[in-house]
Amino acid sequence: MTQPNIELQELIAKMEQRRSKVELGGGEDRQKKQREGGKLTARERIEKLLDHGSFLELSTFVEHGRNRLMEGIEAPGEGVVTGRGTIDGRQVFVFSQDFTVLGGSLGKMNASKVTKIMDLAAKTGCPVIGLNDSAGARIQEGVDSLSGYGEIFYRNAIYSGAVPQISAILGPCAGGAVYSPAMTDFILMSRGSSYMFITGPEVIKSVTREEVTFDTLGGADVHTRKSGVAHLAYDGDEAVLEGIKDLLSYLPQSAKEKPPVKETSDPVDRRNDKLLEIVTPDQRKPYPMVDVIRELVDDGTFLEIQPDWAKNIIVGYARLNGQSVGIVANNPKQMGGSLNIDASDKAARFIRTCDCYNIPILTLVDVSGFLPGVQQEYGGIIRHGAKMLYAYAEASVPKITLITRKSYGGAYLAMNSRDMGADVVFAWPTATVAVMGAEGAANIVYRKEIKEAENPAAKRAELVADYKDAFDNPYVAAAKGYIDDVIPMEDTRRVLIQTFEMLRGKEEVRPYKKHGNIPL
Repeated sequence: MTQPNIELQELIAKMEQRRSKVELGGGEDRQKKQREGGKLTARERIEKLLDHGSFLELSTFVEHGRNRLMEGIEAPGEGVVTGRGTIDGRQVFVFSQDFTVLGGSLGKMNASKVTKIMDLAAKTGCPVIGLNDSAGARIQEGVDSLSGYGEIFYRNAIYSGAVPQISAILGPCAGGAVYSPAMTDFILMSRGSSYMFITGPEVIKSVTREEVTFDTLGGADVHTRKSGVAHLAYDGDEAVLEGIKDLLSYLPQSAKEKPPVKETSDPVDRRNDKLLEIVTPDQRKPYPMVDVIRELVDDGTFLEIQPDWAKNIIVGYARLNGQSVGIVANNPKQMGGSLNIDASDKAARFIRTCDCYNIPILTLVDVSGFLPGVQQEYGGIIRHGAKMLYAYAEASVPKITLITRKSYGGAYLAMNSRDMGADVVFAWPTATVAVMGAEGAANIVYRKEIKEAENPAAKRAELVADYKDAFDNPYVAAAKGYIDDVIPMEDTRRVLIQTFEMLRGKEEVRPYKKHGNIPL
């Protein structure tokens, strides 16, 4: 066997030496400290995320731009690892910030590595996954670092809706750095080791005198429960990475494709007898809508998105006969299933995400109306509620609406009635569709009769019953064509699957425009 000549051996050795230095990042001591803090290193995260042996690193030997403040400073790999790989055999592009190298701070060349893989993802029609763990802008590079962020933000916006963009927050993410994840489709956070905020605790203390910790200011629980900035939270890096894989399984490679189909042994015609136990006609008895969802979908598997924020609305992904569907459902156990500002924002965003990526939408309706109150009006419930109306009307994917119980007033429209673009609307026998509930309506419509009756209470009960028979049921709306069918609860899974199959080839032609003007 011919041996390479000495000169070539030396070149190969130098290449491997340089590569080893880059792969070591900030060195063994800093990597050890990273692990002691309960975090994986940048490269370990990539290894856990991607299929074994699939990672192809790009821009390996990029170095920072030289300036007076950066002279003599080494930054192996420029503080970020970038490349492509596969997850369950599907190509993705990934960047993983390396906190062991200058705190993972972003400079001009660091940003160029990230934007390069974003551009490749857009060209090839593949998801982009960002593993964020960075101290923020590299102060030593001044405006160059800000320019780097701008180049990333620009691509976040331009590629939004073209390819899925997923952000994992696995360490610090502060200042301007938070805006890139905020413009992506999904944010997943690690509890206890990650945080996001615009200004840190020290700045807040100096300006407002408020004392707060990193975690209570911008930790995972804050952003999944209070702010609604993040979509999902997990315990530790590995759980977050598994969460990314699960989420990605419901999404297509790009807007040009449909989501992957997953084989299931769950029969199409499986009866849903449990629903008869879960849901009763008595509107005073709330029921767990998540249990309804799990009864209908394949294998009872439901990935709820933002489960701890705006709990009066439920959104998430599931499958029906192997096909991905996005589900939007009122939660009668929270605020009677009414819609408020946060619920409207949560639902509208989710609806638009489904529409971006060709995921059909199933809407389960049990809504009493929009939440009344001074604070809701002052907070702009009109504008926020309009977001839901806009999102449903704009969405061109197949849309099925199922009214499980009550559907009243403007919220009837906001939950995707036929008038708002639902392709097919079903109702259960327990459903009631009206401008308002029978008791409230009777108080208004029959106020004079009740007041003048010898026994007002008895008269009121009689008139409430009359109103229910005349208006507060699914059959009046069905008679006018607003509801396509009132279906047996136990046959719901079969009916939904058959209807989505019917809508598989749906196409809609919309008027030409650059883009709509959603009421933000």
